[in-house]
Amino acid sequence: MAFDIDMIKAVYARMEQRIEAAKKVLNKPLTLTEKILYNHLFDQASLEAFKRGDSYVDFAPDRVAMQDATAQMALLQFMQAGKPQAAVPSTVHADHLILAKLGASQDLQDSINRNNEVFNFLSSVSNKYGIGFWKPGAGIIHQVVLENYAFPGGMMIGTDSHTVNAGGLGMVAIGVGGADAVDVMAGMPWELKYPKLIGIKLTGKLNGWTSAKDVILKVAGILTVKGGTGCIVEYFGEGAKSLSCTGKGTICNMGAEIGATTSTFGYDESMERYLRATRRDDVADAANGVVEHLTADAEVYANPEKYFDQVIEINLSELEPHLNGPFTPDRATPISKMAEEAKKNGWPTKIEVGLIGSCTNSSYEDISRSASLATQAIEKNLKTKSKFTITPGSEQVRYTIERDGFIDTFDKIGGSVFANACGPCIGQWDRPGADKQEKNTIVHSFNRNFSKRADGNPNTFAFVGSPELVTAMAIAGDLTFNPLKDKLVNENGEEVSLDPPTGFELPEKGFDVEDAGYQAPAKDGAEVSLVVNPDSERLQLLTPFEPWDGKNLTGLKLLIKAKGKCTTDHISMAGPWLRYRGHLDNISNNMLIGAINFFNEATDTVKNQLTGAYDSVPKVQRDYKAHGIGTIVVGDHNYGEGSSREHAAMEPRYLGVKVVLVKSFARIHETNLKKQGMLGLTFDKESDYDKVLENDTIDIIDLENFAPEKPLTIVLNHEDGSQDTVKVNHTYNENQIEWFKAGSALNLIKQQQ
Repeated sequence: MAFDIDMIKAVYARMEQRIEAAKKVLNKPLTLTEKILYNHLFDQASLEAFKRGDSYVDFAPDRVAMQDATAQMALLQFMQAGKPQAAVPSTVHADHLILAKLGASQDLQDSINRNNEVFNFLSSVSNKYGIGFWKPGAGIIHQVVLENYAFPGGMMIGTDSHTVNAGGLGMVAIGVGGADAVDVMAGMPWELKYPKLIGIKLTGKLNGWTSAKDVILKVAGILTVKGGTGCIVEYFGEGAKSLSCTGKGTICNMGAEIGATTSTFGYDESMERYLRATRRDDVADAANGVVEHLTADAEVYANPEKYFDQVIEINLSELEPHLNGPFTPDRATPISKMAEEAKKNGWPTKIEVGLIGSCTNSSYEDISRSASLATQAIEKNLKTKSKFTITPGSEQVRYTIERDGFIDTFDKIGGSVFANACGPCIGQWDRPGADKQEKNTIVHSFNRNFSKRADGNPNTFAFVGSPELVTAMAIAGDLTFNPLKDKLVNENGEEVSLDPPTGFELPEKGFDVEDAGYQAPAKDGAEVSLVVNPDSERLQLLTPFEPWDGKNLTGLKLLIKAKGKCTTDHISMAGPWLRYRGHLDNISNNMLIGAINFFNEATDTVKNQLTGAYDSVPKVQRDYKAHGIGTIVVGDHNYGEGSSREHAAMEPRYLGVKVVLVKSFARIHETNLKKQGMLGLTFDKESDYDKVLENDTIDIIDLENFAPEKPLTIVLNHEDGSQDTVKVNHTYNENQIEWFKAGSALNLIKQQQ
C-alpha cells in the first residue's frame, strides 16, 4: 500500500467540486495545471480568475520533501516555528552528502563516518516532528519520491530545484527554499505568483538512439535557461502518451534548467503501469476513479493556442539525439553537428569520463538501455576508451539492476558503480587530478553542467546527454563520434557499428529490494530530545534576523558587481562546502566566491572601500559588518539561476548585505531573498547596470514609502562627487513587504502566533 493513501484519496474526493467551481469562475475549459492549482487553493473562499504572471495566490501543497543539504537549514528554521509536528506529510532524504570517490560501499561508509553528526541530527529531528527519514544509501530524493510518494493530480514542494521531477507522475511539484517548506510544515499557506502556461505538444514517437532526455535538451535549446521563468510547462499529445513514466520524469526534471516553475504531464497508461510496478495499486485505482480530472479538458489540447500563453510543437519521430553544453545546459547541439561545433569552438574532443545516472536519468529503463550498449561492446570486442561510472537513483533500482545482471555487464566494460546518491552531479566527486585544472571533456546524463559543477575544475568541459548516448560516447572516447553513422575499430582491428539501444520500460520480474532505507518517525515525538553542540562546526542553532528599522537605507557600499552568469553555485558553492550547510556562520565563508567581479574579471577578489585593498568577498563583507556598514550586491540577468539553495540568500543576509540589485532574477532565488528579509530589486533600465562604479556609496531614498507596485529610487554616489539617480523595480506584494519589515518570513510567523 502507498504512503499517505488517505491524504491522496481526500485530494481526489474534493477534485470534481473544486474544478467545477473554477470552471464557473473562469468560464472556460481548464488545462491540467489549472485543475491542480485550483484544487489546491489554501482558502476556497479566495477563488477568482487569477491573472497569470501577476496574481499572488496562497496554496496548500499535499506534501514536502527535503534533501539533507537543504533540510538542515529548513529544519533549523522549523524548530523556531514552535510547532509540535509537521502539518503535512514530509520527508528528509540523505543523498547530497555522500562523496563519490572509490566505489559505492566504501564511499557510503566513509560519508556516514564523516557526516554522522548531521545524519543523526536529521534523523532525530525527523523522528521528533513526524517526518519520514530516508537514510544514507536509500537513494536520490527525486527518484525516491517518484517511486514512493508522487501521485497524479497532487501538489508538492521540495527544498531542491529538481523537485519538479515528480511531474512525470502528473504532479505540480515545485522547488522552493527552506523557509517556504517551513510555512507549509507549519500549516501556513504557501504563496506563489500565479504562473503563465507553456504548452508543449509532442507528436510522433521516439525511435532508435533518441530518448526522452533529448526532448528536454531540445526544449532547453528553444527556450534557453530563462525562457520558462514564471511558467508551468504542460506536455501533451500522442507523443507524450508514448513516453514512459520515468521518461516523463526526466523531461520534467530538467525543466528546472529552463527556469520553469515546474512541468507536468496528464495521467495516462504509462503512469498507471509505473504505479502498479512500484506497488501502489491503491493509488492507481483511486486515480482511475477521477481520470477525467487528471488531464486537461479535451478542448484545451484540441486548440492549445487558445489556452496556453505559448505553444511549442516537437515531432518525436524526427528528433535527433543531442549533447548540450559546455558550461550551460541550454547550448543544444544535435549529435550530427557535434564534430563541426567542437572543431569550430576548440572543445577538447577526447572524452575522459562518461557518467550515467543522477536524479535525472537513473531509472530502470535508462540503465537497461545503457546496459544493452555495454553488452554490444563486450560482444563486438570493443574496449571502452573513457572511464565510465554509474550512479543508481535508489536502492530499489540498484538492487533490481544487480539482480538482473546489469551491474555485472557494466563491470565487464570497466564501469564503476557509485553510491545511490547525487555524487558527481552536484560536485560531490573526488575526481583524481581535478586540482591540476587541466582542460578536458566529460559527458554525463545529469542536468547541469555549469563551470566547476562536477569536479571543481573550471576547465572541465561538461556535455549533457541521455544515458545511452553517454555510454556510446564513453565507449568511443571521442566527442566527435556519432553512433548513428560512425564505426569503431575493435580490439581485432575490425570496423564495427553500435546498434541502437534497447531496454525495458519496467523490470519484467518486478522491482525488488531488501532494505529500501526508510525510517518511520516516532508516533509521539514529544519525548525525543534534540541537542546541538555549541562547538560544532557542522550545525548551528539560528538567531532571528533583525527587523527593518523603518528608515531609508543609506551609506551602502558596493560589495561586488557580478558580471555575466551568476548562479547559486557562484553565490554559495556546493562540493566541499556541503559539510557546512547546517552552520550559517561557517558556510558564509563561501559567499559569492565564484562570482566574477566586473571591475577586474576575477573571482573572489573585491575592493574593500574602507582600506582600499582587495580581498576575498566574505572577508570584505565581514569587515563592513564589523563597522556597521550595509552593502549592496549588483548582478546581471537571471541572477540566482540553478538550485533552490536558500543559503545563497541567507549568507548575504547573515553577513549584512541589505540589497541585491540585478537585471533579472531566477524565480526561486528571488523568493528566497524575500523570505529572508532581503531587498531584491531590478533595474528599470538595464543600461543603468553600467552606471554602477567600483567605489560607489549607495542610498535608497524612498524606502520609507515601500509599497506594492511602487518603484524605488537609488542614488549612486560616485567617488568624484557626482551622482546618478536610478529607478528600480520590485515584485513585493503586501504580505512580502511584511516579511521585510519583520526581518524575515519566519519572524512574521512567530509574531502572528
